[in-house]
Amino acid sequence: MAVTSADAPAAAHLERVADATVADVLTHLGTSADGLSTEEAQARMERFGGNVVRTHRVSALAVLRRQLSNAILALLAVTAALSYTLGDHTQAVIIGIILALSIGLGFFNEYRAEKASAALHTAIRHQAVARRDGQFQRVDVSELVPGDVIRLSIGELVPADVRLIEVTGLECNESILTGESSESEKSSAPCPAGTALPDMHNVAFMGTVVNAGEGTGVVFATGAQAQFGRIAVGLGEHQPETTFQTGLRHFSYLLLRVALTLTVVIVVINLLLGRPVIDAALFALAIAVGITPQLLPAIVSTSLATGSRKLAEKKVLVKRLVCIEDLGDIDILITDKTGTLTHGQVAFIDAVTASGEHSDPLLRYGLMATDVDPATGGASANELDAALWSGRQPLGGGVARVGFLPFDHTRRASSALIEEDGRRTLVVKGAPEQMLERCEVVAPEAHGTLSTLFAGGQRVVAVATRAADELQTVTADDETRLTLQGFLVFADTPKEEARESLAQLATLGIDVKIATGDNAQVAEKVCADLGLVSKGTLTGAELEQIDDAELDKVLHDRTIFARISPTQKKRIVSSLRRTGRSVGFLGDGVNDALALHSADVGISVDSATDVAKDAADVILLEKDLGVLASGVAEGRRIFANTIKYVLMGTSSNFGTMFSAAAASAVLPFLPMLPSQILLNNLLYDTSQLAIPADRVDAEQLHTPSHWEVGFIHRFMLTFGPVSSLFDFLTFGLMLGVLHAGETEFRTGWFVESLATQILVIYVVRTRKVPFFKSRPGGALVASTAAVLVGGLVLTFSPIGVQLGFTTLPWMFFGAVVALTVGYLALVDATKLVFYSEPVQNTAEQLRTRGLVHRIHRRAARFELPMLPKIQAIRARSAS
Repeated sequence: MAVTSADAPAAAHLERVADATVADVLTHLGTSADGLSTEEAQARMERFGGNVVRTHRVSALAVLRRQLSNAILALLAVTAALSYTLGDHTQAVIIGIILALSIGLGFFNEYRAEKASAALHTAIRHQAVARRDGQFQRVDVSELVPGDVIRLSIGELVPADVRLIEVTGLECNESILTGESSESEKSSAPCPAGTALPDMHNVAFMGTVVNAGEGTGVVFATGAQAQFGRIAVGLGEHQPETTFQTGLRHFSYLLLRVALTLTVVIVVINLLLGRPVIDAALFALAIAVGITPQLLPAIVSTSLATGSRKLAEKKVLVKRLVCIEDLGDIDILITDKTGTLTHGQVAFIDAVTASGEHSDPLLRYGLMATDVDPATGGASANELDAALWSGRQPLGGGVARVGFLPFDHTRRASSALIEEDGRRTLVVKGAPEQMLERCEVVAPEAHGTLSTLFAGGQRVVAVATRAADELQTVTADDETRLTLQGFLVFADTPKEEARESLAQLATLGIDVKIATGDNAQVAEKVCADLGLVSKGTLTGAELEQIDDAELDKVLHDRTIFARISPTQKKRIVSSLRRTGRSVGFLGDGVNDALALHSADVGISVDSATDVAKDAADVILLEKDLGVLASGVAEGRRIFANTIKYVLMGTSSNFGTMFSAAAASAVLPFLPMLPSQILLNNLLYDTSQLAIPADRVDAEQLHTPSHWEVGFIHRFMLTFGPVSSLFDFLTFGLMLGVLHAGETEFRTGWFVESLATQILVIYVVRTRKVPFFKSRPGGALVASTAAVLVGGLVLTFSPIGVQLGFTTLPWMFFGAVVALTVGYLALVDATKLVFYSEPVQNTAEQLRTRGLVHRIHRRAARFELPMLPKIQAIRARSAS
């Protein structure tokens, strides 16, 4: 590499780094194995910029652009322009007001929610361990620069492109770059010239996951210059749709098709009747606008923004607003045990022999096989190792550790090669079941002791040894021919509050399943103590013997999955989704990342590993199932209120506009002027702006609801004709009994239509008897009453005269009251029949996520923390 240290960070290309020696790389990067000084790191930060893929701000323009990218609003805009062109300025102004109201409300709520979300994201920091001023210290990922020497440990995302200096059993999952799920074993030796990226064994790439071992390396590329950064920048910031967004889009398209079809029919009919082309066109455009729920985007934005603020108060952080509905959609939750059902504060209890007697030598063996250097002591990232070292001093006594192989989730063990009095011993510490398989010598009473410990809910680690004078280093192949020495016993007591949280989730109709790396008896004991009734246990070993078809059948009859590997967790999630269930997965470790990616909703916690937080859609600021239950309930409440507006709007709008179209074909005059139709819709929609704050029946929270356009279509075709029936009764009453003239007819129908459309929300909002068994929210009552009174007063005002209204005799209002009461009674009766019929909710199509979506999610980690908006959201595309 013929580059100088001055320009090395910019010129240190991947191929040159891979085929050079460590010494050459350090020299040309202008650094050393001791890393950079703080001053030099700051200077390089100013010169080369932060380690960020892209800097993302909460952009008002981007929020506004999302508001405008809606089919319903596009229809309104086109209609306003056509109305103005055709000379009806009043109609254009009314449509403009509707547009401004919808866009303004949607923008205000979403922008405020995203600003609040961004403020919360500042609490979620991603850090790396870098050697600065000769000492390892934690620094923000964005502050890494070329030349920094960093340490990599299991469970971490590699924070930059790194040339490895030293490795101990280091393996990385590079599927984010290569698409291959197999692990890549790493070493520090130079690669041959021309080595392809997937075969570069001495480079750890940004965005990949450390699955085993540990190592140190020097950063040579950061931010957009890293391989991962180049890909992420090339993809841009477009985020794939969630199920919620897909449902809204399909619904909008349905309404557009209906509106356009009705528009064409009305124009043709009016032209055949010899009416002026402009009048026919304006009337048809008004009908097209009237059939669409114009404020749907605003209602959705308001609901989601309100929900986001409430969830934030409950310490639930949602990466994007539309994830809220997905959170409410889950009907199965798979969670780990430690820290969720238990306190997560593991305490060391005792070191016992195979016969159950206390043993100090066994404890010493266990300490030697931790990820802490026994000569110096210190903290550990492994909860069991940390508990083992808690309150202890470094070991002395002439024992030295000369080799160490860290824990990984495949071996489920760690090993130490120790030397004492000139003799070497291999100490292996790990999961009892796997350790016993590797032992040649096991005392007969060992199995009984182990069963007793498990039955008591204790966590147990087995320790085994063998003579190893022939070994210089430790490999996984050396962990054989062992002699069992005994067991290290730990305790993690169940959370009493978890009992109530599990009851809350059961009330929400969520089937809770436990996936743990712990022993089955321990998991069963914890579940029993908390009142979680187990339908059965499936172990990782048993799962390996089951094919996918059988697994799909078995999973529903199991509650606990014990001794499960990361790939098995993913397989369980995928199987449940194949059977049409909506699955939430709660995890906080590197071994949970695959399952988090595979779930419909990945849920993690603020204290989780970086890889788990990056894979999740929802982050709990407290690891508490009660917090999660509140989040699920909030998601369902938002969906319930959104669907209220959709069902009410589509049914009453469809009925009213169909009546108008039919009446225009038989009456000698237009049943309502275009401006009157639009005013009716503006008033009606305004009255519904309080729907996001409405109460929701408890029954609606007990089961998840899904967007189903077919159901909405059936609802529209059932209740729309009921609305039309009363419109026709109104026509007959006004013409045949009250002998209304043209102006009186339009005013009377305007009042009747406004009253029925506004008040029908009280019937549609619940499946129960309105008011008596289901009370609406106070804000909704106030808004509907105010708009209804305002609409009636308007017909008496001078403005009403300009809009073509007239003062109605008292008998007209009496007729309107009678018709409105009859309409609401019939809708309520129809509702009971409609919901009593079995409605088959088709299972949602299974969704998958591709490599592109995972890159979007992981790229969020490399954004400036002071300008944080997490970009990652799980991909949702129909399989």
